[in-house]
Amino acid sequence: MNDILTIARQVFADESNAVLQLGERLDQSFERAVQLLLECQGRVVVTGVGKSGAIGRKMASTLASTGTPALFLHAGEGLHGDLGMVAPGDVLIAISYSGRTDDLVAITPVVKAMAVPVIAITGKPQSYLADHADLTLNIAVEKEACPLNLAPTSSTTAALAMGDALAICVMAQRQFGSEDFARFHPGGTLGRGLTLRVQDLMRTGQRLAIMPEDTTLRDALRAITEAVTGAVIIVDEAGVLSGYLTDGDVRRLLVHAPAADALLEQKVADLMTRSPLSFAPDQLALDAMRALQQRGVDDAPVVDAKGIPVGLLDVQELLRAGLM
Repeated sequence: MNDILTIARQVFADESNAVLQLGERLDQSFERAVQLLLECQGRVVVTGVGKSGAIGRKMASTLASTGTPALFLHAGEGLHGDLGMVAPGDVLIAISYSGRTDDLVAITPVVKAMAVPVIAITGKPQSYLADHADLTLNIAVEKEACPLNLAPTSSTTAALAMGDALAICVMAQRQFGSEDFARFHPGGTLGRGLTLRVQDLMRTGQRLAIMPEDTTLRDALRAITEAVTGAVIIVDEAGVLSGYLTDGDVRRLLVHAPAADALLEQKVADLMTRSPLSFAPDQLALDAMRALQQRGVDDAPVVDAKGIPVGLLDVQELLRAGLM
């Protein structure tokens, strides 16, 4: 029996080599292809059949999610009515490693007659598809990762990488930012991470314990208990954040205190953490989560532009929102 890990490592090596060779072959054709997509007034239509069709679906999806209107057209269905998806102003990306897939050969002249530019992604630069395309992107590979050198493996990986490179280059040229990305990804963890703000998750009102600096530890603990929270926010005479005291801080103080009763009568100003981590209400919740993780704490106060506490962000709220 062949060694499974050895075979798997060879697959990774073959496919990695195929992608590396793409970078070495990049030329002005790729730059012109990116420019065509940027200038497209309609939609980018990606077509293919079989494994190339599967890659095409992913390519269209990546383009659409990064700011380029795109759709996938199955080349076979295109011959039976779906070619109506293509219109003047569009750009067609045709994927075929052999460059002579029957369905693509049949629809290419029809698309060209519409004055729709065609970008061929193929491993055969001298093929019919390449000859009739406006631009050709060469994805030729030395060998498939398949031991029979038959199943599309290295070649589909190369096609996938070429599509990703096109999409990301166009995205960068459009200066497509995180807010744009969030607009196209409103659902799931990605969308929540790019849209939720601290103010959407922070605890306010009766769930917030805020006390002045001259409060005793005893009263601070009572406030924490009544708010069912894990910390008390300390403010100065102007109501500006001056410190933060968590129930964890209190436990650590009690362990080392010679007399618990005396400790409970101390002022929180003498026990609190000064200049604690804090957040602005409009800060991205995802950024706040990362800051909490970096500091190794579970919660932090939220303050307005004047430094006045308006809420508390607890890691539990981040968990409920699905960000962790």
